[in-house]
Amino acid sequence: MSDPVLPFSPMHMAIERARVGGDQDEVPIGAVIVDSATGAIIASSHNMCEAMTDPTAHAELLVIREASRKLRTMRLTECDMYVTLEPCAMCAQAISFARLRRVYFGAYDPKGGGVDNGARIFHQPTCHHKPEVIGGVEELKCSELLKQFFALKRAS
Repeated sequence: MSDPVLPFSPMHMAIERARVGGDQDEVPIGAVIVDSATGAIIASSHNMCEAMTDPTAHAELLVIREASRKLRTMRLTECDMYVTLEPCAMCAQAISFARLRRVYFGAYDPKGGGVDNGARIFHQPTCHHKPEVIGGVEELKCSELLKQFFALKRAS
């Protein structure tokens, strides 16, 4: 079966951002926010926890901040996020607060995920907004980036 994602899709851009982060010794996770009507890229980033000395500098939070600043609103109701790893509980809660329309993620995260695994934020009765979630987009490419990164870390 052929890959349903086009070569220059937002997920491929998120993967490229993750690679950039990995090259900078950040955990290779990338995220992109697009206008859901036009597909125009609004924001893109990779994890920057090490560079910013900030445990909250996850790619998802950085793109939400950038998109909110650019669009001058904290409600991103007409936006979709593409991220290479299932968001953690912190990022899932931020996605809910931002009211993102849809979230596409690559690799599932059984240990630290907060969407399909772990806290399952969007399934909680206290969740303010549940976006549509599509997991497993380019899953093999996304998980391979993480596996390679951590294999190199263990080897050094």
